[in-house]
Amino acid sequence: MDLDVLKQQVKTIVAEVQQSAKLGAGRLLVIGCSTSEVLGKQIGKAGSGEVAAALYSGIREVQEAHGFDVAFQCCEHLNRALVIERTSMERLGLDEVTVVPVPTAGGAMAAYAYRQLKDPVMVEHIQAHAGIDIGDTFIGMHLRHVAVPIRPSLRQIGEAHVTAAQTRPKLIGGSRAVYELTDANNSCS
Repeated sequence: MDLDVLKQQVKTIVAEVQQSAKLGAGRLLVIGCSTSEVLGKQIGKAGSGEVAAALYSGIREVQEAHGFDVAFQCCEHLNRALVIERTSMERLGLDEVTVVPVPTAGGAMAAYAYRQLKDPVMVEHIQAHAGIDIGDTFIGMHLRHVAVPIRPSLRQIGEAHVTAAQTRPKLIGGSRAVYELTDANNSCS
């Protein structure tokens, strides 16, 4: 598997999600990734630190260019806990949990990210503004309540199926509710 191709594929997808979800400072992207699936193997059976490094590098380039936060979801053995920077955890008012992800309990991607972040911590729950699922890892539990699919131009990274979503505020009200202010509905008289 060509690691440079994998890096470029993830960069393309992250950049498209960033643009669609308007990710910038103060916004959060969750990444779920099975490096086994990227290699065409069964999830959890062939994790790769080399694949994780290539993907992390591509994700990081887009993140640094736009200033959003990233959380990396662990596998089911850690109940899909997340790796995140301490500053992000504190800004978001999240509770830290104690565990260190390793490739066999957490997954290769989360384990690699944990070792790359400046001050990594683990949290159990987040409500991200957008997410990318590489290899059907099921990130939905970490998205805000109303998720809307994003259709990136690439639907695979390596051999792994990719889906993406952004979130929006709930639309509330009934038949008379208004969702955008216009000249016609601006008057209160």
